Amino acid sequence: MCALTAGPGVTNGMSAIASAGQNHSPLLVLGGRAPQFRWGQGSLQEIDHVPFVRPLAKLAATALQTADIPGLVDEAMRVALTPHSGPAFLDFPLDQVFTEAPEPEPPAALPEPWRGSGADSDTIERAAALLREAEHPAIMAGTGLYWGHGEEALRALAEELRIPVFLNGLARGCLAADHELFFSRARSTALGGADVALVIGVPLDFRFGFGAAFSPDAEIIAIDAAEPEREHPRPVAAELIGALPATLEALRTAAAGGGSSDERERWIESLRATEDEKRAAETAELTDSRAPLHPMRVYGELAQVLDRDAIVVGDGGDFVSYAGRVVDSYNPGCWLDPGPFGCLGSGPGYAMAAKLARPDRQVVLLLGDGAFGFAGMEFDTLARHGIPVVAVMGNNGIWALEKHPMESLYGYSVAADLRPNTRYDEVVQALGCHGRARRRAGRAATRSGAGV
Repeated sequence: MCALTAGPGVTNGMSAIASAGQNHSPLLVLGGRAPQFRWGQGSLQEIDHVPFVRPLAKLAATALQTADIPGLVDEAMRVALTPHSGPAFLDFPLDQVFTEAPEPEPPAALPEPWRGSGADSDTIERAAALLREAEHPAIMAGTGLYWGHGEEALRALAEELRIPVFLNGLARGCLAADHELFFSRARSTALGGADVALVIGVPLDFRFGFGAAFSPDAEIIAIDAAEPEREHPRPVAAELIGALPATLEALRTAAAGGGSSDERERWIESLRATEDEKRAAETAELTDSRAPLHPMRVYGELAQVLDRDAIVVGDGGDFVSYAGRVVDSYNPGCWLDPGPFGCLGSGPGYAMAAKLARPDRQVVLLLGDGAFGFAGMEFDTLARHGIPVVAVMGNNGIWALEKHPMESLYGYSVAADLRPNTRYDEVVQALGCHGRARRRAGRAATRSGAGV
């Protein structure tokens, strides 16, 4: 839940609301609003938020009477949690907030949709038949798996049917990175060579070439907790809609006995060989001693000090893209990034929330120097509240994801340079945090408050 002041508070929150929508994060946003009895007379920060918030939220409404407030809050929380989960927005006119109303009835219990029933049996049987006959199956699961609480059911299905698993978005960690059926580096090989692909809680968007990442001959089984919000860019052989734990368990039961075969084991072995080869090829960069440090060396050092359940937050472009490739996750909810919306500046807030929610866990924020410019002042918030987060910044003085393509295409770049060698460590020191600058590898200690 978050609360925003009227007018600019709500407009400043638009990107956060949009990001929550793209990531299916259940979020209740409460906005202030100019008094209803003076509406249209030019009160401070008077603007009708609902029309411009509505395209981003599952529900957007105004409490026009004080007595409406409890019911609207209950409805907004229900809507936010219902698949596909996402943000809901309410604003309260100032005069209605300071007016009394009768005590409301106790609210109904909030929904737990992941405890619901699975997909219909006919579709389950059709999908199970495809899996039993598959020689080169693969699972690609995403953020919907995480919100659907489907990680245990996924593991059971993959182990029972012997299917390689790939994860992205918030699903990272829903199968541990050291599980025998988890793969990451072999993704293009597996998706391009799969004859049956289970796509669980993830749209076939730009990250999958709008479906082109899969073989044209692959049979795709789409599994989700709710009807898809976008059209499938290519036909699917079966679409299973229902609570993910129940759907995946029903699919596992229906397809039992079709998982183990010599050809399927050879498929897994070939993907493991590709995975191992690509991981081995990263060793030189992970141990590269050049100065300034290459991002891969930073992550090679970081891997040695991260706890197994550390929460890693990415907020950046080029620098964080390397982390997305090589930082492994072993538990659900251990990787947070701007998601498919790609909104920079989200990192400090995500890190703050993660540490408050899981105070006993390491929280490490990976920052680009450009991303720091969007929300760097939140280090003051971290320091004031004594929230111990460690931030690691890639300070390369450029918008790398823009500069390099422009120079490749045009031979020059425009507005892609930042001030070189800015001492961001001194900036966070001025905000009350610990700061160190490094050009070579080294380990930093965690202090009370934040560090960069």
